[in-house]
Amino acid sequence: MASEGARVISAGRAASNSRQMAWAARAGLTARAIVYLLIGVLAVLVAQGRPGEADQQGALAEVISHPFGGWLVAVAAVGFVGYALWRLSEAAFGVVGEGRAVGPRVQSFVRGLIYAFLAYSAFSLLQGSNTGQSSQQKGYAAQIMAHPGGRWVVGAAGAVVVVVGAALVVEGLRLTFMRNFSRQLPPRARALVTQLGRVGTTARGLVFALAGGSVVAAAWTYDANKAGGLDGALKTLRDGPFGLVLLTVTGLGLVAFGLYGLAEARYRRV
Repeated sequence: MASEGARVISAGRAASNSRQMAWAARAGLTARAIVYLLIGVLAVLVAQGRPGEADQQGALAEVISHPFGGWLVAVAAVGFVGYALWRLSEAAFGVVGEGRAVGPRVQSFVRGLIYAFLAYSAFSLLQGSNTGQSSQQKGYAAQIMAHPGGRWVVGAAGAVVVVVGAALVVEGLRLTFMRNFSRQLPPRARALVTQLGRVGTTARGLVFALAGGSVVAAAWTYDANKAGGLDGALKTLRDGPFGLVLLTVTGLGLVAFGLYGLAEARYRRV
């Protein structure tokens, strides 16, 4: 009897922890979606000549400049913590629907680290820091490359981001992200989510790959200024051939990802 009672208590605790992690995941997915909506809008505005940084911290800085913005950024920061914990738990214990496959777990690990850093950036912003995310990344790259073997570390980190970006592009084109949704999703909603996810995930993957490539280039040339992150990747698009068109289209693609992300926060199996 005592053993049976212990099993019931253990099962209850496991179910409670699972519910808590599900809430953390949905809060994080919602925060991520809203930030990507803002990044997409900022990218379109940057294409039209507006100054500013079109990345996660730039989006949060835009929010905090408005009334009650600090509270909203604080809520987003908590969401990012939840998202990071969820992704890191996937890296440790396996991704839902993927078992213990290595590839998805590596992606979750990288995403967890990225959003842990983003949560830190959000809290720093709340404390009055005005250092841009792009500048931070360049500074970190310079510090790491100043040590023996640092260029290899930076280059490897960039290569991982490139691989994650390429995986996102494949995921978007093959629609494999739809495996995350319940079959009970209404047909019309499924069709809309499919199209938003296809466009948004592919656009996000391309930007990630470009951002990772810039980090690899920074390590290769020993020039930390090339490690500009998401903002640097988008501005690289802007400064290239047909830059305004490409950046506008990419910005709209990121808006599509934000809209898809809201649906994912509501309907994803976690």
